[in-house]
Amino acid sequence: MNSQPGWLYEGNAVLHPRGSEYQTQFVVDGIPLTDNRSPSFGPAIEGDDVDSMSIFTAGFPAEYGRKMGGVVEVNTLQDAQAGWHGEAVLSAGSFDSAGAFVKTQYTWGSNTFGVSASGSMTDHYLNPVVPQNYANTGTLGDFSVNYERDLTKRDRLRFIVRREISRYDIPNELVQQSAGQRQNADNLETLGTVSYAHTFSEHAVAEFRGMVRDNSNDFYSNAQSTPIAVLQHNRFRQGYFKGSATVSQGWNEWKFGLESDNTFLHENFNYNITDPTQFDSGTPLTFSFLASRPDLEQAVFVQDLIRVGNWTINAGLRWDHYQLLVNQEAFQPRLAISHYFPSAGVVLHFSYDRIFQTPSFENLLLSSSTAATALDPVSLQFPVQPSQGNYYEVGLTKTFFGRLRLDANYFRRLVNNYADDDQIDNTTISFPIAFRKAILYGAEAKIELPEWRRFSGFVSYSYIVGNAFNPVTGGLFLGDGAMIPLTGHFPDSQDQRNTVRGRLRYEISKRLWVAGGVQFDSGLPFEFDGDPGTVLMEYGQQVLHRINFNRGRIYPAFQANASAGANIYKSDKMNMRLQVDGQNLNNVLNVIDFGGLFSGNAIGPSRSVAVRLTTNF
Repeated sequence: MNSQPGWLYEGNAVLHPRGSEYQTQFVVDGIPLTDNRSPSFGPAIEGDDVDSMSIFTAGFPAEYGRKMGGVVEVNTLQDAQAGWHGEAVLSAGSFDSAGAFVKTQYTWGSNTFGVSASGSMTDHYLNPVVPQNYANTGTLGDFSVNYERDLTKRDRLRFIVRREISRYDIPNELVQQSAGQRQNADNLETLGTVSYAHTFSEHAVAEFRGMVRDNSNDFYSNAQSTPIAVLQHNRFRQGYFKGSATVSQGWNEWKFGLESDNTFLHENFNYNITDPTQFDSGTPLTFSFLASRPDLEQAVFVQDLIRVGNWTINAGLRWDHYQLLVNQEAFQPRLAISHYFPSAGVVLHFSYDRIFQTPSFENLLLSSSTAATALDPVSLQFPVQPSQGNYYEVGLTKTFFGRLRLDANYFRRLVNNYADDDQIDNTTISFPIAFRKAILYGAEAKIELPEWRRFSGFVSYSYIVGNAFNPVTGGLFLGDGAMIPLTGHFPDSQDQRNTVRGRLRYEISKRLWVAGGVQFDSGLPFEFDGDPGTVLMEYGQQVLHRINFNRGRIYPAFQANASAGANIYKSDKMNMRLQVDGQNLNNVLNVIDFGGLFSGNAIGPSRSVAVRLTTNF
């Protein structure tokens, strides 16, 4: 994902599509997951379990809503093959990292049964806040079972059960490490899905999908934590249903359906300030908050995919209803048009998306509560509103010499109640906020070489400008002396002007290949009200040298990567591959985020090496 233009990797593996904060929607095996799926907020699906993936940043089908920064469709299920098949992966690398993954699938008659499991550990789970990488261990586990049966030639039934768990420490600053701070967290999730598909004819099919899941997120602090000790025990239970029908007739392919999503939120938050000198004198030294509330959402959509000659048109309309702290509904027209010019070998496209985005529900009850007023917040303490806006994109696709493929886009996003978040120091606890509005625009380009002789690769570039406009609603700023004006604007926290990714692969032989890659980040902006002396004490001289206080931006970073792979054994029944990856070979100190009002500190990994052995059978 990080190699795609317009997608920005920020601290703790949070992906931001075109400047959006926590507005990425993962559709896993047809089920949308709209909560934050980064490692610091929820268990992640094992990468080796992903069979295929599709990405949307514009031209969204009307069936997708609620989180519209970007949509990632993930499929974990393989096509059924008669008999027993599977894959096993062993990995190890720098930072005492090690992992194992295995999946197997057996197909007999009209039945397919599959199991997958993974486990891993590392001393570099999150992005550290200082180069020393203090207190940053993590342990993960994942287990899933799926069963599929063709009831008839027209009916298919599928069940999936998944259990995921992660336990990890929160990285320390220099002062916190000296004080003996220990903060740790865990995420646990159990979900079950069921889907049923009925084919009426070769032109009509209906699908029904349902999910239930239970998710918990805990955070602990010891007595030596400074300047604040935080305890959190949040959980939610969710029930989801979607029904849709697709009908093809002539030039048209109609799809219509409905969704119902009911999530029951439970928040339990406590803190104890251990160093009052770091906060305003009026900030309460202790605080607790306990609340529960249902989040009820419904949607109806219709869309039509039209193919006429060299024209392709995707038009749709979606209606969403959202009821949590506010009760709102919205219609969202969507339109994507493309035309192919055979003489020039060019496809031109344009899209317009009206979007309605619900705020992140993590700590939303506290962030929008009157109880937070006692903590001397600098935001307006009203319920955080859903975002509404207009997305535009125009672009082209061109093939050169029958080999190179160029994709270039210009986009513009205009959003009211622009969603963002603030977090407590460098913890993984964040609180939703909303700016009055935001204007984001930029350009992207990607050149791909799928295969030429023994070479393949790509280079991508993105340019983005984002501005968020005050005032701010929501949040939990804990009276730290920060002042946010009620007017004016400042750069969006994902306003990285220039981002470059590139990779070139060369096949030495049928059994051996090598590859090299580059990564350039021009640096994110930050809002900082302290002094460089404080930075030196908390983060050290190395971090201080990477911060441009005059421009309010992190200095640019360039990294070089390399990989090599070999097929070490191959037969009719088994294939074994060995791969070695080296990251940040020039060992640059990559400060991703710098601790300010709306984000914590985050430092990318130093030079590292990883080895993977994959066996398919």
